[in-house]
Amino acid sequence: MNPVAEWIGWFPKHMPREERVLVHKVDLLILVFACFSTWVNILDVNAVYNAYVSGMLDDLQLEGNKLNYLNAVYYTGTIVFQIPSSALLTVLPAEYYIPTCEILWGLFTLGTAFVKNYQQLMVMRFFVGVTSTPCWVCNVAILNSWYRKQELGKRNAVYYCAWPLGSMFSGYLQNACLTLDGVGGLQGWRWLFIMCAVITLPISFVGILFFPNVPSRCKSRWLTPREKELAQTRLLEEGFAPSVGLNWKVMKRVFTAWQTWVFFILVNIYWQTPYASSTPYLLWLNDVLYPAQTTADINMVNNLSTAGMAISIVSAMSFAFYSDWRGNRWDSLLMAGIVVLACNVILLTWNVSNGAKFFAFIALGFCNGPINLVIAWVAESLAYDLEVRTIALGLISMGAPILALVLPLTVWQIVDAPRYLAGYIFAVVISALEVVMIPLPIYLERRDKRLGLHQIEQVTGISTGLGDVSLNVDNSLSEKDAEKHIGVVVVAEV
Repeated sequence: MNPVAEWIGWFPKHMPREERVLVHKVDLLILVFACFSTWVNILDVNAVYNAYVSGMLDDLQLEGNKLNYLNAVYYTGTIVFQIPSSALLTVLPAEYYIPTCEILWGLFTLGTAFVKNYQQLMVMRFFVGVTSTPCWVCNVAILNSWYRKQELGKRNAVYYCAWPLGSMFSGYLQNACLTLDGVGGLQGWRWLFIMCAVITLPISFVGILFFPNVPSRCKSRWLTPREKELAQTRLLEEGFAPSVGLNWKVMKRVFTAWQTWVFFILVNIYWQTPYASSTPYLLWLNDVLYPAQTTADINMVNNLSTAGMAISIVSAMSFAFYSDWRGNRWDSLLMAGIVVLACNVILLTWNVSNGAKFFAFIALGFCNGPINLVIAWVAESLAYDLEVRTIALGLISMGAPILALVLPLTVWQIVDAPRYLAGYIFAVVISALEVVMIPLPIYLERRDKRLGLHQIEQVTGISTGLGDVSLNVDNSLSEKDAEKHIGVVVVAEV
């Protein structure tokens, strides 16, 4: 046993050795690839922003709101494929589907290095959006299908950290690529996209070799038949339902579940409240340092732009351990929401020192940390139905690209930088709405529990009692072993 892992609560103290070995394997097979996959995805996606302030603006004449339009076409691609991607995950093998899409977005990222004009750049950004969609929604669905509730917060936090690390590394990589300016007749910003593709493509092949599907459809060579059985039974104990297959009734359950709509609003409000910590912060830094625009200034902009991301990593892990210890997600989100509201009020005021603005931007980055807890909350609330959970996560996540498409063209227009008056008014309003709305899902969950609604047997036929167990693995548990290990009945075909 690893005393450090036990001390920090990575493995609960009561966890048997057999289960601990399984979870350790799952961490290596799923968490490692999911993190690297998302890391390179964010690296590839955010490269356009660092390239924008490192020469691409002038070379491709991206004046005015053209950066907003690049965002818009990228998010249009993700919106188009969001729900189809989640639905395909329920029928296609994840170990091939997700890495294949990663290969495709890596190739489109490589193509971005050789565009000659704004129109070609728009085409590349659209297809990067389409092909990178499964990275987030499908990795989240797989990740949240293998762990007990007490394990979810920390794993989602580690997975979340891939996002700020990707954003940070993009800035550092761009600084390194500036030294390649002129090599091979290419500008430094073009080398950024080439290096991103070089990093992306090998990681996709790692996924093909190691990444498993959900437990009930797992064919991984790296898990024994007994471990595949244990992976399913430990989740049944937690109330997580196995797969029952995709059909039209699933879509009805998706659209009639209150979780789909309540969390759609809450999650997407929460994701947008710290928006100023991203592009507005980067362009504010660029404005503050604009008079000279030396190489040192550009490097400082790229480096300082990573500060909020760095602190969000600390925040993510801190809130994750706290929420797992507390056994709920809402109080962490409430604390972060209050801080977000205060920071957006400071930025709305604007007539404060640059130090105060810097503090507000960095504190917003800190409040990005608990974002992963919203996803864990959704997964736990929809534990009773795997297909609904998978598709609902895709539907809920679809709000992010829709807002990312609309908001920069309305309240966060580049021409308003760095002041963004409309943007900060909007941010204050939704920050207040978020704080007020957090009690709603708490009330609905407690109501469902009181009324005995949304139990696992209502969807899959699983009930709490002793009897036969039929699991979708190579060697099913015997009746005797099943009774001894979990004491549940699985009467539906899974």
